[in-house]
Amino acid sequence: MYTIPRFLILPLLTGIAISFVSCSSDKKEDPKAAGRPKNLTAEAYIVQPQSFSEDYVASGTLLPNEEINILPEISGRVTSIMFTEGARVRKGQTLLKIYSADISAQIQKLKTQRELQVKIKDRQADLVKIGGISKQDFETTQSQIQSIDADIAFQQAQLRKTSIVAPFDGTVGIRNISVGAVISPTTVVTKLQQTNPLRVDFMLPDRYRAKIQNGKEVFFNVDGNLDTLSGNIKAIDPGADVNTRNIRVQATIPNANNKLVSGSFAHVIIPFNSSSDAILIPAQAVIPTTKDKKAAVIRNGKAEIITIVLGSRTSDKVEVVSGLVAGDTILTTGIMQVKPGMEVKISKVIKQ
Repeated sequence: MYTIPRFLILPLLTGIAISFVSCSSDKKEDPKAAGRPKNLTAEAYIVQPQSFSEDYVASGTLLPNEEINILPEISGRVTSIMFTEGARVRKGQTLLKIYSADISAQIQKLKTQRELQVKIKDRQADLVKIGGISKQDFETTQSQIQSIDADIAFQQAQLRKTSIVAPFDGTVGIRNISVGAVISPTTVVTKLQQTNPLRVDFMLPDRYRAKIQNGKEVFFNVDGNLDTLSGNIKAIDPGADVNTRNIRVQATIPNANNKLVSGSFAHVIIPFNSSSDAILIPAQAVIPTTKDKKAAVIRNGKAEIITIVLGSRTSDKVEVVSGLVAGDTILTTGIMQVKPGMEVKISKVIKQ
C-alpha cells in the first residue's frame, strides 16, 4: 500500500484550501457584477425645434382635361375635311362633311308631299262642314301630314349628322381618312384633346383621405422641366382600391402656353401639415419594441429609457409627437446595449 510522503501533505492541503476560497469568492462576486451597470461610450443627438412640413410624393400622369375620338354617326362618303392636323379648333366648328345630296333630295320630296296634303286638308275642311265627306277622311289626311312632318324631322336630323363638329375647344390630332373615303360609325377620323387645362391623375394612401379636399393645392414637376408647377385637386374617388388601399385623386393644372404634354410622367407633391417647432430625431435613435417606440435619454450622465410617440417621417428622421422636449440629449449609437441607469460617456454630439 502506497503512503503519501509527509513532506507533500502540507502543500497539498494548502492548494485545496486556496481553490475552495477562490471558488467561494467567485460565487459571491457574480451577483454584484450582474447588478452593477457598465459604462457605455456612444454618440448623442441634442433635440432642437425645427421647421417641418409633412409632404407626400406620388407618381402621376398628365392627361387631357377632355379627350375623345372623332367618329361619324352615319355612313357615307367624305366630301370635305375642314381642319388642319395639330391645329386648335373651337366648340361647334365643322371638322368634316359627308355626302348629303341624297338626304337633301329626300327632304325636298317630303316637303312637296306635305304641301299637297295640306291643300287636300284645306278642301276637306270645307266639305266636312257641308257633309260632303266623313270626318274620318278629314282626320286621316291630318294624320298623313303629321307622319310626313316626322319623316322630314328624321331626314333633317340625318342631314345634320353629315357635318361633324367639335364638341369642345381643343386640339385635333392626325387624321386617319382622306377626301373620298367611305366611312362608317366605327371609323376613327381623328382625336380631339383639350390640353388647357390638363389634369394629373395619381394615387394616394387612404390614410390621407381626411387631409385632402377639392380645391387643395398640389405641386408637381415633370421630366425635362426644372420648374415646380401647381394645380388644384378637382375630384377624389369615393372608394379605395381593395388591393392597394389607395384612392385615385385628380387635379387640374393650367397649360396656357402648351409647354406641358399629355401622357408625361409627373412627380406630384401633396403638402400636409407644417410646423416651425417640430421635434425631429435621427431614425437610428428609435428603439423598437413589440408595443411601442422608445429612446435613450441622457440625464446627469446616466441613461433613461422613455416611451415616445412618432409622427411623420423624412428620408433620415422621424417626427416625435410626444415624449421628448427641446434640449433633451438622446443616444444615436449603442441603443441596443444601453440599460436604464447605465453611465454613458458621450464621444460625439451630432447636430441637426
